[in-house]
Amino acid sequence: MEIQGRIIVALPERSGVSTRTGNPWKLQSFVLETHEQYPKHVVFDVFGADRLAAMNIQVGEERRVSFDIDAHEYNGKWYNSVRAYATEVVDPAAVQVPQPAAYQPQPQSAFPPPPPVGQNPQQAAPTQPTQPAAPASEDDLPF
Repeated sequence: MEIQGRIIVALPERSGVSTRTGNPWKLQSFVLETHEQYPKHVVFDVFGADRLAAMNIQVGEERRVSFDIDAHEYNGKWYNSVRAYATEVVDPAAVQVPQPAAYQPQPQSAFPPPPPVGQNPQQAAPTQPTQPAAPASEDDLPF
């Protein structure tokens, strides 16, 4: 999956040693804000010292982030993980911020339009003739 936006927060790096393999690890989380009408915030992780150095993510940059979403269970609770595997710097001038659509009411077609201002309603253009009523039947069912 991909998402694009501006990096607004770089959380502190976390590191440790794997109890399973004994190898050291590094992880850093970043917060990205999208450019939608109602901006969304996405927290994603970059795992590994080599990826952190290669991506060199800075606060304020416009980035396109490719990521995987996964979930894991711990003590009966489930947690989501958004892990970036690639990022790309985007030119801020190329970003198009969507503008909210202006509300335009739809005209009511069930009623004829009002006569122009200054015109007598009796002198308005004639309306279309109505259909003659159907002959009455013994029952009033429409079918």
